[in-house]
Formats: sequence, C-alpha cells, structure tokens
Amino acid sequence: MARSGRPRGRRTVAVAALPAALLVLVLAGAAPGAVASGAGSPAAPGARKSDVRQSDVRQSDVRRVTPARDFDARPAREALERLLPRHAGQFTLAPDAGGAADTFTVSGTAGAITVRGTSGATLLTGVGWYLQHVAGADIGWPGDSLGMLPERLPAVPKPVTRSALVGHRYALNDTDDGYSGPYRTFEEHRRQIDLLALHGVNEVFVQVGAEYPYYRALQRFGYSAAELRAWIPGPAHQSWWLLQNMSGFGGPVSEGLMRERAGVGGRIAEQLRGLGMTPVLPGFFGTVPPAFAARNPGATTVPQGVWAGFDRPDWLDPNSAAFGKLAAAYYAEQRAVFGDSSMYRMSPLHEGGKTGRVDVAAAAGAVQKALWAAHPGALWAVLGWQEDPRRELLAGVDTSKLLVLDGLSDRYDGLDREARWGGAPYALGTIPNFGGHTTIGANTPVWADRFGAWRSKPNSALAGIAYMPEATGTDPAAFDLFTDLAWESGPIDQRKWFAAYSARRYGRADAEAAAAWEELRKGPYSTPSGLWSESQDGLFTARPSLSAAGSARWSPTSMRYPAGSVRRALDHLLKVAPPLRGSSAYRYDLVDTARQALANHSRVLLPRIRAAYDAKDVRLFRELTAQWRDGERRLDAVTSADPHFLLGPRLSAARSRGADRAEADRYEYDARSLLSVWGPRAASEGGSLHDYANREWGGLVSELYAPRWDAYFATLEEALVRRAVPRQIDWHAFEEEWARRTTRHAQTPVGDPYALAAGIAAALPAAK
Repeated sequence: MARSGRPRGRRTVAVAALPAALLVLVLAGAAPGAVASGAGSPAAPGARKSDVRQSDVRQSDVRRVTPARDFDARPAREALERLLPRHAGQFTLAPDAGGAADTFTVSGTAGAITVRGTSGATLLTGVGWYLQHVAGADIGWPGDSLGMLPERLPAVPKPVTRSALVGHRYALNDTDDGYSGPYRTFEEHRRQIDLLALHGVNEVFVQVGAEYPYYRALQRFGYSAAELRAWIPGPAHQSWWLLQNMSGFGGPVSEGLMRERAGVGGRIAEQLRGLGMTPVLPGFFGTVPPAFAARNPGATTVPQGVWAGFDRPDWLDPNSAAFGKLAAAYYAEQRAVFGDSSMYRMSPLHEGGKTGRVDVAAAAGAVQKALWAAHPGALWAVLGWQEDPRRELLAGVDTSKLLVLDGLSDRYDGLDREARWGGAPYALGTIPNFGGHTTIGANTPVWADRFGAWRSKPNSALAGIAYMPEATGTDPAAFDLFTDLAWESGPIDQRKWFAAYSARRYGRADAEAAAAWEELRKGPYSTPSGLWSESQDGLFTARPSLSAAGSARWSPTSMRYPAGSVRRALDHLLKVAPPLRGSSAYRYDLVDTARQALANHSRVLLPRIRAAYDAKDVRLFRELTAQWRDGERRLDAVTSADPHFLLGPRLSAARSRGADRAEADRYEYDARSLLSVWGPRAASEGGSLHDYANREWGGLVSELYAPRWDAYFATLEEALVRRAVPRQIDWHAFEEEWARRTTRHAQTPVGDPYALAAGIAAALPAAK
C-alpha cells in the first residue's frame, strides 16, 4: 500500500509564492517547466528559444525535498487557528513521525489538550476527534456549533489513540470544481482543505488551473495561444474537458484567468503538502485538440465521437512517439506551477470513449510509463465507473501502483471488486450527490455494512475510502459519517451515531434534536442500494410538465424514503431549545429540512394539479396552481435566509474574474449555463443535460424555476378556458435567455430562517 502524505522528488513553490523576479516572468507568459535543452533533455517540437531561456530561470527555483521522519506542525497550527480562533491556544500539537500508519493520540486536562499525530493533517484529525467525542461540538461542511463551546475546553478522561484503518482516504469528484464553484478563491479552497483534514482525509484531487499545463505545452506542438483558448472550456465546464468528454463551451478563457487559476491551484497543492496530505494532480493520457496528427507528423489520433451532444476531444494514441514527447512537456509544465506529487488522476475512455485500433493494454502501459518518466513510481488513480477501468487497461499496467476509486460501491448489489478488477487495490467510494442537487440523504447503511465486510473478506483488495459527491458542501451528516468509516475500529451503530451527531451538531443534547435526526436517519439516511446513490430531487426545479417525475434526467423518479420522516423532523427541529438555535449548524439544518419537506410536497401537489387539468376543473386548477406558486415563493424565501443556498455569490464570483465587461459576461454565462441549459441545444436537449445541476437556491427559484412554471400554467389555464390544445413553449430558448442574463442577486442572507421554516411547517399537511 502506498504511503501518502509526503511528495517525492522535485517540486517548486506555487505561483503566488514565487520570488518577485520569477513571478514577473510567469505573469508575463513565461513557459513554466519546459525542460531546458541544455539540461540533458531535448526541447519539445516547435519550442521557442525564449521559452527555453525562461524555463531555465524557472528551473533555477526548483527545490529538492527529502522526506523527514519529523515534520513541521506550523501549517496544522495555522489551520487550527482558522478553525478554532477562540480555543486554538488551548491545544498543543506535537509531531509523532514514528508510527507506521496515520495515527493520532489525544490527551490532556481542562484547558490544556495535547494532540500527537504522524502528519499535520492527522493532528487536525485528532482535533476533530476531540471536538466530536469530548467537547461535543461540530465543524461541519457546512455549519458549526462552536459558539456553544465553553471558554475552557473539557479534559480528556483518558488518552485515546486512533489509527486509520486504510491508507487511502481520498476526496473530491472530477466534477467538484465545476459543480461546487469554479470561481472560488484560494481562501475558500483552503477552508475546504482544513475541513477535509479535520475529518481524516489525506488525498485530495486538485483540479483548479489544470488547463494551464495543456495551454503551455500544446503551443509547442503546432497550436496558437488563440486556438487553445478557444478549445479550452470556461472554468465551470472544464471538469468534463479533463475527462475527455467535451471542449470549447463557455469560453474562450483569457490567458490572465488561466494564470490566475494556475496560481490558485499551485497554492492548493502547496497547502496540502504542508499538512502532509497528497495533492492528487491530473495526469496526461492523451487529450488533444483537433488536427493534432496533421500538425505533428507520425502522431496517431482516435476520434472520440460525441458525448451527450458535445464533440469530444481526440485521443492521442499513447503507443505513438508523439505521446511520450507531449506527456513529457505536459508534466514539465505542470511541475513548474503545481510541483510534484505521488498520485495522479486519469480515466482514459471515460463514459464511452472509442478505442479505434489502439491496443488498450499497451496504451495503458505507455500512459503509466510516461507518468513514471516524470514521477517515478507515482500512483495512478482511476475512477471505477460504468465499465471502467476496463480489463484491457488493467492488463497493461502495474496494478500495485494503481488505485481504483469506486464510484459505485453503494449503488448496486452483488458487487465483487476483487473479481472485477483482478485484485487491483481499490477504495470503497460514494457519489451521494449529482450535479450539486439540494437534496438530503444517502445510502449510509450500505456504507457501514460494505466497508466492514469488504475489508475483512479473504484476499481483500480494499485499500481506502473515496468521498466523491459531484458537488461538496451540501450534506454535512453524510460527509461526517462516511469519513468516520476509516477511523472507527468497530461497526458503526447508525442509531447511536445519529443521536450523538444531533448533540454535537447543536452543541448540547436535546430531546427534540435527537428526535429530528432519528427521523432523518430512518428516512433519507437509510436509503438502500439499487439504482441510485442519492435521494430524489424536487419538482419545483423540474422543466414544467404535468407528468414530471424528477428534475434531472438521471435522478430518481420517485421517493426513496417515506416523505413523512422529513416532515416530522422539521416539526422536531422547530422545537429545539431556544439557546441551541443560534448556531450556523442549526440554521443550515433548519433551512435544509424545511426546503426538503417543501420539495417532497411538490410530488404530492403536481399529480393533483394534473387531475384537475384532466377533469377540466378550472376553479380547482387555479386553486392548486396558486398553492404551487405559494410553495415556490416560500422555497425561494427560506433558501434566501442562509448563505449556503444563495445564487448571488456564485454569479458575482464568476463576474469578478473578468478583466472587462465582455469577459465578465462570458464567465457569468459559463456559471449560469451549467445550472440551467448546461450546454448548447444539442447537449441540453439531445443529451438531456438541462437541469442536471438543478438546485433549490434563493434567487434561482424566483428568477428561473418559478417563472418557468408560471409560463407553463398560463398555457394550460388558457387551454382550459378556450378548450384548446396548450401552446408549446421552447424551453431551451426560455432557459438560454435566463443563462444570458446579467441580473444581480443578493450576496448575503435575507429573512429569519426560523420564522420562514415555521411558516412552511404551518402550510404543509401534517405527516401521517
């Protein structure tokens, strides 16, 4: 099992941390990381002399890192001060590099807590364990109850030591940057890293700025900067370009933004290294622009066809000599900004990629060979999804240096991962959220049962866990429980776990809070395996139809749990003791539960509207559609009352990256389109991607979803009155018009979450 945490070999500091003279060169467009021809390696085809000279300067800044048994605890201390500004001084963080596995020990008296750990991240995991099991406080993703902590932290009854049960504790989906927020700042990403470390994660996918190495390297293989800027999608859509699914949409991207994003990505990687965590960087497996073979004689490319209405980028045959040259250029450019790592993420032939006449086993071996030429012995992380990784791919690589991140561990029954992947190491993974949907729930009993069973089976190849929702920061309970798997030696008792969670989530035990979370445990957090690994979305966000069964084409079409559980949970949360209602955790959970109860009611109300329409009962139709509109109004109001459900910050972040109005408009369209049409008509309609990333957010409900339903109901009412066929509406045109808008939205919450949630509870029928 590969030991994660400390990077191997050569690396450089991130762009933002470079000395001033070097930073000027990078921001002026220097060719970071190009291998100097005088340094033992030939310059890449088409390299400009100025590129080589500038890369010589960059290489002079390279530092060699020799892993030490001890480590610097200062990054963990700095993270602790960010996480616990009032109480950080009561902790002593002590490096303990002698352990063979990631281990922490927590001890101490009141006001003087000592945490020893084998890495900076593990020190923070120990702090997280203390908060969870001793102090009874929660720092969730999102929401916390830190305001309930006493001034003097409680003593640890007796020293406690925990070791990770698995070496790989991976986080983030390939789509996270797009769906969670492609225009986030470094500080927002750093907060994410702090939370991941606090919950025991040690390997994190770093995607921000991944376009920059492609942009720099491909300019030496016959492409102009302008051509590449047009080929690279906008930041919100780059996740799927890196997966070799699409290109070009949402751009062109300015060179200034690419450099800025690369700087952020480099700082993220450096932050992870400082905590002893592994930055998992995108590897190169052959994605190239059109006409690569024509511009590079001897190269062989395979057209990849169409993905969901998008033309896919071509695949450069890894068995060709051109692949090795381009891979070397790519890794050199990547190293210059992101440094080195011991783990790289690649999924060739993702979701229907075409092999052509390529020998897949040999190609896989060539991909690994190119990776090792740049990063000897590095681990290749591949997503386990649909038919991938294919058996032919596994046959061509050293699987002892490969990790399958299983995205289907909790989705289907009868899985045998050892047989399917020939004994290759894998991580039990989950994708409990698709597209950033604001729906709660997860297959948590499946997680607990399978982790223990798969880990203990004879000849088990289980080597880790992988938390991979398509968007993060939407379900703190699911994140908390899943990451606990790797640190709890015995089976997790779901009933006890959720009872304890309810107490620390609000800072103190409360009978009503416990009852609320018991209802949620029995309902949305007890969904079984089968066809889905997330709960159903609501219908207020669905494209209007009287027969609508879900908002996203690929989401569950019916309830996955009894709706009454959420309705009862809302009643209990409203009765939580007033002193516990002031935390951001309580406010978030109250808004989220009220939102979910209302969303579930949409599935009751729409069939009644359809029945009234079919019966041609105009009076009842008007009465029921008025109830629908009231539900949408309440939904927009309650989600506008919490900062985590606001559209405004996402749009303003996109606009802020534009150097002028036209560029700002372009990036806002990139952000808006992902939430609505997703892509052009061929993808939105033909690929059924519209509303894939639907979410119940303040501003989004009132500006897109409610007017969409209003327009639809108006056509139906008109048809009833005139006894005619309803007018047809071009929904793509409707949604595209919204995506092109530049209207402003609230940046901060508005309204009283408690009053708004209570109003929803009063308006909804009581649970049966």
